[in-house]
Amino acid sequence: MDERTWLTETFEEQRPRLRAVAYRMLGSLSEAEDAVQEAWLKLDRADTGDVDNLKAWLTTVVARVCLNLLRTRQRRRETTFDDVFIPDPVISAPEAAGPEQEALLADSVGLALLVVLESLNPAERLAFVLHDLFAVPFEEIAPMLDRSPAAVRQLASRARRRVRGQAPTPDPDVHRQREVVDAFFAATRHGDFDALVAVLDPGVVLRANGGGAPNRPTVVLNGAQTVAGRAVLAQRFAPFARPALINGTAGVVAATGNKVFAVMAFTVVGGRIVEIDVLYDPKRVEDLDLSVLD
Repeated sequence: MDERTWLTETFEEQRPRLRAVAYRMLGSLSEAEDAVQEAWLKLDRADTGDVDNLKAWLTTVVARVCLNLLRTRQRRRETTFDDVFIPDPVISAPEAAGPEQEALLADSVGLALLVVLESLNPAERLAFVLHDLFAVPFEEIAPMLDRSPAAVRQLASRARRRVRGQAPTPDPDVHRQREVVDAFFAATRHGDFDALVAVLDPGVVLRANGGGAPNRPTVVLNGAQTVAGRAVLAQRFAPFARPALINGTAGVVAATGNKVFAVMAFTVVGGRIVEIDVLYDPKRVEDLDLSVLD
C-alpha cells in the first residue's frame, strides 16, 4: 500500500470522530462537514513523515479550524446581539433500528447541552469538548490555545461548572420521555392548561429560534405557567408532529410530506419537561433529511 492510499484510508476511518468533534464544537452540521473537509485538504498538502500520531494531528487541525470559526462567530454576534442560537438538530428514528442507529444514540449529545456550549467562549468550549467529551489530554490541547496545560485545565473546569449548572441530564428511559412528550401534545391539542402545567417542570425553559424575522421572532420563556400560556406556539405544530429522536432524546419534527417547518427537542427530567428547544427558522430546517424516519 502506498502512502497516499494509507493516508486516505486512515482519514476515512477517522472521519466520523472528526465530524463528531466539529459538530460538538460548532453546533452546525454543515460547518462541521466543512471543517472536516478542510482537515483533509491540509492532510493532502502536508508532509506527514514526522507525524507520529495521525489521529491526534487530525484532531488538532479540526479543532483549530473550529476555534477560528467560533471566534469569527463570536465577533459577529457581538454586533448583531443574537444571543439565542439553537444548534442544528440531529434527527433519527424514534426507535433504534439496528447497530448503526444504536451507535448514533449512544454517542449523541443532547440539544440542551449544545445550547449551553453556545454560551461558552471559544477557548472554554474547545477545552471542554476535547477533554471532557473526547478525553484529549490537557497537554495536547494547550498548544492549540497557546496556553499552559494548567490554564487549559482551568478553562475546562470553568466550562464544566457552567454546563453542570445549566444543562440538565435527561431521564435515561427514552420510552418514558416519549410518554411525557405525548402528554404535552395531547394537552396542547385540547387546550388543557392544567394538564400542560402538570407535565411541565415549574422552572421549565422554552427557547424558540425562528430566524429573527418579525413574524418569526426569537423567544425565551421561563416557568410552567408562562410556557403553558403560550402553548399556542406548539399548537400550530401539533397536527403535523412526527415522533423523532432529536439528538438522542424524545422530540418531534413538524412536517408536511418531506418539507420540515419546525423541530422541537424536549429535555425530560424526573418525568417532567424542563427544557423545550424549538427551531423554526425556514432557512435552517427546510433542507433537513427526513429519510431516517421512513
